[in-house]
Amino acid sequence: MAQASQEFGEWPLKRLMTEVVGSGPKSADDMSREQAREAFQRILAGKPDATTLGAFWLANRWKRNNPEELAGYTDVMREESVVTAEPEADPVDCGANYDGKHSSAVLGVGAGLVAAAAGTPVVVHSGDRVPTQKATAYKHVLDELGIRTDLEPEESADMVDETGFGFYYQPAFNPGVHDLYDRRDQMGVRTFVNTIETVGNPANADVHLGSFYHLAFAKKLTDLIRESDHLDYSRAIFFQGMEGYDDIRPGYTKVAEWNEGEELEDYEIETAEYGMEMENEDLEVDDVTADSASITEAVLAGERDDHFADAIALNGAFRMYAREDVDTLEAGLEQARDVIADGSAEAVLEDLRAF
Repeated sequence: MAQASQEFGEWPLKRLMTEVVGSGPKSADDMSREQAREAFQRILAGKPDATTLGAFWLANRWKRNNPEELAGYTDVMREESVVTAEPEADPVDCGANYDGKHSSAVLGVGAGLVAAAAGTPVVVHSGDRVPTQKATAYKHVLDELGIRTDLEPEESADMVDETGFGFYYQPAFNPGVHDLYDRRDQMGVRTFVNTIETVGNPANADVHLGSFYHLAFAKKLTDLIRESDHLDYSRAIFFQGMEGYDDIRPGYTKVAEWNEGEELEDYEIETAEYGMEMENEDLEVDDVTADSASITEAVLAGERDDHFADAIALNGAFRMYAREDVDTLEAGLEQARDVIADGSAEAVLEDLRAF
């Protein structure tokens, strides 16, 4: 985390507001990388007063940050807040939107356990009721399943190596961002922090799997990865997930795939092509936390053969594909169904409960 004795440059947030970003969404200028870096250094050090910080966050939201600014913020976060612990395994980094889901089941836990059982290690990370939605995220489903989540980063890395699936808890691995919770809560709208926390990459993974609301945002995020000095992803896949989360939508899902040194490619996944005739409403639940956990248990135990089972298998296959452990989603889907049928996926859940 930033130190109180840190020396800063010439760009306090009030000056950035007056001279660069604060003139409105149409006339505001972009910051240089160094200006963005200094701004976030000051934020992590607790320097700006609440009014100035809120105005700065809102101005950034209006004008929309470019990849250079986001890379500056991200690199400061990685330098001064993120505590990494790298497992021996090279997992897929799943950084879903931290503020969670309101209405549909969280499928990423089940999908991650299925992928782990098939030999694709997976890391997920989240906070606890993060603003603005403060809805159900990875932590809450794992808690409901009886899996320990209040972990230090080294414990999270051990969890990956022992079970194939690991959870990193934001207050432990990204304490500087966690300390901004109250101020973010008072904003009432998302800020750029909601974007950069998803690429904190506490396990120093090589592959990132994330989500977006609009395709243009996926391009911005892959450009952020290119611009960053501290994100070493060589491959990233973003898709237009349910409620902005990293769960493939029923019907059509837009996907953006990037490999280092190559241009971004986009394509669509259509669930009907995999024999899955379902709509978004089919994956909605009444109690997102409790129902997501019970559905996950039942699917892994082989007790459900429905839309939820299909969706968990497909999302598990997509994690295998992201790490290039399978060449096609069809191959991954076959493996996913095999590890559910033979009890391997349920065994990973029991290993996590015993960790």
